[in-house]
Amino acid sequence: AMFHYRWHYPESADFAARWISNDSFTDLVGSDRRDMAETFKARQIGRMALVGCTPENKPVIEESYHRVLKALNGRVDNFRYLFGTRPSIAEFGLFGQLRILADDQTPMTVMRAEAGDLVDWLRFMDDASGVEGDWYAFDDALNDAVVDLLNLCGAAYLPFLQANADALDAGAESLKLEIFGQPYAQAPFGYQAKCLKALRERFAAVSDSDRQRIEPVLEQTGCLRHLS
Repeated sequence: AMFHYRWHYPESADFAARWISNDSFTDLVGSDRRDMAETFKARQIGRMALVGCTPENKPVIEESYHRVLKALNGRVDNFRYLFGTRPSIAEFGLFGQLRILADDQTPMTVMRAEAGDLVDWLRFMDDASGVEGDWYAFDDALNDAVVDLLNLCGAAYLPFLQANADALDAGAESLKLEIFGQPYAQAPFGYQAKCLKALRERFAAVSDSDRQRIEPVLEQTGCLRHLS
């Protein structure tokens, strides 16, 4: 979603290209800096199809963004973190993508319209390192945001990883599947195969007692069949 929104919409692409050229090429000034921004923008736009950011995939990509916003907004106003009173790797992973989506022109407008609480949470999370706290008890119910995000993983991300792995195994030039009832297609990537392999290895290493706790929610959300 971040790459799609940044380079699909002209106003976001212009903004991001200037930002990145200012950050990365500090020795360039004037027309040289502006030329570099245009060169970088053209390079990134040229890579869009390679990473699945095509007009045909646009409905799926944008729907995934709306679903993440819906999962988190309203919940982060009542709790700061997903698994206790301290941040986990999950918060920092979400923050990295959402912070950019909150700054780039087009997704920023969407986020402010649909998820004002999440905008405030991202400002809070901007300096969350070193926060002390406790994890929820092991038998506490997962909060609704976590369950909604797992539902999104079961409906979109994990089926995509499986289709990607199948395409690589078959030596296919593209992977195709339906996500949210919409067609999705792109070239397979070795990196995503590593992601699926790592998730399965970590799940296999979970103890039997922990597995009894987490398997029901993973099955309920459609994730378990892709991890086992």
